[in-house]
Amino acid sequence: MKKYLVEFIGTFFLVLTVGMTVIDPGAGALAPLAIGSALMIMVYAGGHVSGGHYNPAVTLAVWLRGRCASADVVPYWISQIIGALAASTLTLHLKGNPIVTPQEINGGHALIAELVGTFALCYVVLNVATAKATAGNSNYGLAIGFTVMVMAFALGGISGGAFNPAVATGITFMHIENAEHYPIYLAGDLAGGMLAAFAFKFINPDDK
Repeated sequence: MKKYLVEFIGTFFLVLTVGMTVIDPGAGALAPLAIGSALMIMVYAGGHVSGGHYNPAVTLAVWLRGRCASADVVPYWISQIIGALAASTLTLHLKGNPIVTPQEINGGHALIAELVGTFALCYVVLNVATAKATAGNSNYGLAIGFTVMVMAFALGGISGGAFNPAVATGITFMHIENAEHYPIYLAGDLAGGMLAAFAFKFINPDDK
């Protein structure tokens, strides 16, 4: 239960940061910096307990890589989604239940952007937080948080920059993105996580 609580807390603060910095009045162009930093500090805070996934796609990638027990996958996903919904509810309350205009996106382009951004995130997570060659490093949280920040700056204008089905749940609940686009996020993010796991295992065949 401690692992699941940590996943709830970390995802909660990640999605809370997304909502509070994106919905007006927010952080404007600096939102990706705040979001990446939120992920970084939560990874440092909870990584030693749960692995600090805070993202169903990361959980999928770590499981496929062989570093997450099968029994933990669904409870992690549930904890992450509940954390996202709780953060979204609080955000809307703190913002005064505003009218939010969803971002207009091109579905095909958004799918590619989400896949690429999530692949980058999961690939970095697997290499800095699960690989034997980088075991014991102290910069894994910084690398993970900066990856989200960079991908958000680079691809956020295309897809909204979720790279995380829990974040996608949150931004849909907060009406930052249209509900009809939710399957795009699920498909792109989970596919990105799967591809990252396969790439890691291909590049590091002896790292079991």
